[in-house]
Amino acid sequence: MQQKRINTNKNSIKTRAQRPDCCQLSDDMEVCALTRHVRDDRVGTYLKKNSRIGMQFNMDGGYGSTAVGSGMLGSLGGSETVPLLITDPKPETPKWQPMSKEQLELEAGGPGWRKIRSRLVVVFWLGWLALLGASIDIIVQSPRPVAPPLLWWQRALFYRIQPILLMDAQKEVPDGIDVVCEQLPYLKSLGVKALLLEGLFHQDVSPLDLSKIAERVGTVPQIQQLLMESHNAGIKVVFDFCDLDLFGPKDSVGNNSAVPSDHTGSIQYALRFWLEQGVAGFGICDTDAAYSEKTLTEWRVLVKEFSTSDYERIVVVKQTESLPALNTSSTSVNSSLVELVMMSLLPHEHHLLSGQEVAIAVERHLSTSHGELWPSWTVGGEASPMLHRILLVLMMTLPGSPVVKYGEEIVRSPNESADMSWEREADKTIGLNDSVGEQRKLKRSALALFSSLSGSRLREETLLYGSFTFLPFNTTSLPPYSTLAPPSAPVLAFLRSWGCVHFLVLLNLGPEAQALDPAWAPSLPTAGVFVTSTGMDRLGSTSLETLRLQPEEAIVIKLFESDSYSS
Repeated sequence: MQQKRINTNKNSIKTRAQRPDCCQLSDDMEVCALTRHVRDDRVGTYLKKNSRIGMQFNMDGGYGSTAVGSGMLGSLGGSETVPLLITDPKPETPKWQPMSKEQLELEAGGPGWRKIRSRLVVVFWLGWLALLGASIDIIVQSPRPVAPPLLWWQRALFYRIQPILLMDAQKEVPDGIDVVCEQLPYLKSLGVKALLLEGLFHQDVSPLDLSKIAERVGTVPQIQQLLMESHNAGIKVVFDFCDLDLFGPKDSVGNNSAVPSDHTGSIQYALRFWLEQGVAGFGICDTDAAYSEKTLTEWRVLVKEFSTSDYERIVVVKQTESLPALNTSSTSVNSSLVELVMMSLLPHEHHLLSGQEVAIAVERHLSTSHGELWPSWTVGGEASPMLHRILLVLMMTLPGSPVVKYGEEIVRSPNESADMSWEREADKTIGLNDSVGEQRKLKRSALALFSSLSGSRLREETLLYGSFTFLPFNTTSLPPYSTLAPPSAPVLAFLRSWGCVHFLVLLNLGPEAQALDPAWAPSLPTAGVFVTSTGMDRLGSTSLETLRLQPEEAIVIKLFESDSYSS
């Protein structure tokens, strides 16, 4: 029975093999391919079910195919390999399962790593808390000093100017005081914050005419225009009444007690008129006939009336009398009556002062206490251009308000007319005269020095608020192998300190180079950086142990600890 069934199946296969291929009957290749695929799939399925028939086929067609028997060969005319398609089993999708504690410890390296990580976290937080505590301790132990409130006249750089001199120096300029208006951008670039106008009135002016100015200088509307433009430029204007005979001739006794009261009223009226126009204050000399405690009191009451919280009007006194004795306090001016006391660094002599004379005069100023007065410094006497540069450095680094005279920013030679058009004239003659070109170079260097000092004073709190310490200076004259005992070296030094920041100012007023004594000021830091110098050739860091002062040179150094940085 089974043998009969096998023969029947063979005949069925033979009959199917003798059927014409559907690809020969159809032009549609896709239908042909699909039909062949279905036929091959049926053959493969049948062979799986009947393993005995599969064994009788020739399996030389290779893996995945089976050879058809001889009965098929006769009808098909050759050998045909029928592909055996076996479907691959579908891979099973792994199910996600959380790792157990043992597996986690195994992946992380074991329980020892857990202890290490925990200890590292503890060490991190302890270190962070230690740094935080150290920072707080540093802030508490060395707090930043609180800057005292300074008024505008304590911060300002004053500039003394006579409009008539400026008009004489510049030939092709607008008439009258308009020439000062033309110079406002230049003065603002120098850091000037206040103008002290001199020579606005005739020396024999009557108190009744103080509301008018000299005809050559200009008119009241021109003054009003100057006040408006200077206000827009951020520059205050102060009127100087020095050398004016405000009260008329003295009586036979030599005092001013007989001055008519109407003169006093006229002066008050004139001052009130100018204050209403926007004038920031008035100046008077201590040698004027009108200078007295009574006058200062009256002026003080008047300027207080026009003062506001952000714009205080001031009274300036020019001190021309001789200085008090060394190491004594100057009490010639009542500090409650005036804001500024302008003092000259050099005495007014009829000859150029030598370096030794300049050193003596400056040292006397530095050793004198000025009490509660707010000092204001000007050069005063005459000195050589190189010494004048040193005095400019001194004036800009001392406590107080510096007052620069017209033309001093370019360090003009004594008795030389101050001409602010020097650069224009030098441009016209450059290449024609070497001396003019050299003069132009020197004046540009002086202008760069002035700008550097002005910028440092506005930028550095130490130069505004810092304390002042006069330092005894020990030097060694160069060359060191000299057998002669050198004379007293005209070298001065002082320190400005604010918090942990120190500015050291060194002034060599002599004609010889000087080296610092290694034992000098052992408490000072030895490392620092150059801020400026009179030659404008000192840059970068320096050390006091190797520093050499050139003849007639001034240096400003910002000191800092060798293992720290001071901003």
